[in-house]
Amino acid sequence: MASLNPLGSNLDLRKAKHLLRRTTFKFTKEQLDTFVGMSATAAVNSLTTASANTLPEPYDPLPIESPDGFWTSSSELPNSFEGQGRKRAQVTAWWWHNAMQQTTLKHKLSFFLHTSFPVGKDSGVGAPTYFFDHINFLDFYAFGNLKTVAKKMTLDNGMLDYLDNTQNNKNNPNENYAREYLELHTILKGEQIGSDNYTNYTEVDIQQAAKVFSGLKKRADRSDIDPDTNIPMGYINVNQHDTNDKTFSSAFGNQVIIGRETETEIFEELDDFVEMVFAQPETAKAYCRKLYRYFVRSEWTEEVETDIITPLAQILIDNDYEILPVVTTLLSSEHFYDADDNDATDNIIGSIIKSPLQLLSEVCSMFELEYPDPSTDALFYYRNFFQNFIHNRYFPAAGMEFFNPDSVAGYQAYYQEPGFDRNWFSSNTLIGRYKLIESLIEGRNTISGGNIYAQLDTVAFVKNKIANASDPNVLVTEITDLLYPESIDTDRTLYFKRFLVDEGFQDYYWTNVWLQYLNDNDDTTVRTRLDALIIAMVNAAEFQLM
Repeated sequence: MASLNPLGSNLDLRKAKHLLRRTTFKFTKEQLDTFVGMSATAAVNSLTTASANTLPEPYDPLPIESPDGFWTSSSELPNSFEGQGRKRAQVTAWWWHNAMQQTTLKHKLSFFLHTSFPVGKDSGVGAPTYFFDHINFLDFYAFGNLKTVAKKMTLDNGMLDYLDNTQNNKNNPNENYAREYLELHTILKGEQIGSDNYTNYTEVDIQQAAKVFSGLKKRADRSDIDPDTNIPMGYINVNQHDTNDKTFSSAFGNQVIIGRETETEIFEELDDFVEMVFAQPETAKAYCRKLYRYFVRSEWTEEVETDIITPLAQILIDNDYEILPVVTTLLSSEHFYDADDNDATDNIIGSIIKSPLQLLSEVCSMFELEYPDPSTDALFYYRNFFQNFIHNRYFPAAGMEFFNPDSVAGYQAYYQEPGFDRNWFSSNTLIGRYKLIESLIEGRNTISGGNIYAQLDTVAFVKNKIANASDPNVLVTEITDLLYPESIDTDRTLYFKRFLVDEGFQDYYWTNVWLQYLNDNDDTTVRTRLDALIIAMVNAAEFQLM
């Protein structure tokens, strides 16, 4: 039976890998070794702290003749900046670098909020400073309260632009944000039981919600600052707010929200609306289903719905929508580690296809790729490595527009049945996924050409991380134990070993080659073979799963 009971045994290698893959973008062999032997509860709790970001804000090194520098803190109006698209890409580079500096749940939860409240950086978010503020907002509330996020998001400049609420006025209503607020961001649709009736809400509720949101505008100069986050926000144009009472449908108990007239009162009106939506048990269940799909598995049985989702929803309600009690309960549970089910056909470990973001981050952290430091080599990091290669070439080729999801619903992997995470993997995305490791090892963009100013050293990795690298069987086993969710069988071990020892040769061939390298420091032969081995291992089906 599916169980939220805490895992009784300490983490072994298999379970430690599982936890770190599902909860972080960055972990190394040493960090993995640290987690082995910890209790699940202690391990999860250790992931719920995070220090300040290494980079406080992105940097624009272009144009070279007059650098824009730290443009997000500039006093210039956001729309006056040159290179708006470039700057939005720089924000994603800033976020990813920070995510790669700490082994913490924070950045996974920050990206979860992005999937739950999607904003596309190149599809209507407006000025890049709005996008930076938006990402900062998600970062701030990664360990926070979902109800607070859903309330404050209504005054996020990026969201106001993205879903058009800045155009929503009392005499010219725009229902776009109100619709997505209910359909995508909070309670979600239920079964359609009648014309304009989606069980959890109706078209009438969308219309009334739009009236609640009327007059909420973006602030062009970012001069309004949220006192809780210190992040720029939008404002309320009192004259454009619908002051009439708002009557909701039977889905919300025909509740009436009293219309208000002053700025303070309109904030109270907004509070009343959010409290009404979050008082519905289905809202808590909607978030818990999203969390389950994000951290555990794309699809689940009625048993999981009853024994996992429903109790988690109650925990969420009992904690007034604080996210950590739910997440820590789930990630510490027997269910999360497959310890409550003997049926190997529905294992959770190894059941999710990695996103292009996870694939990139895992490769770079596990192999400890040295890429240009954005603090000292801003031009090479922001422009050459990240924007020209990662952002403009790798992500699109791998089927993911980074922080620019497919639609207002987000990335298909997190909502589109029946494919869900399988949407990451297709004949169209293979080239991006397979060329990533090739590019990093060769130090050039093998997707479209050009120097990437970073190169993965397979020889150094093996020399520093593998205890007995002279034994090809040990070498293959130890690397696959690091990389794959499950151990591989004898046939797969033999397959990978052939990259080190040609068919017909004995194991001592590799032993002699490795020892010769250690003696004379000539890595020509070992590098050729290790490069081919790591490319094959990373591009294998086993590494695509987590």
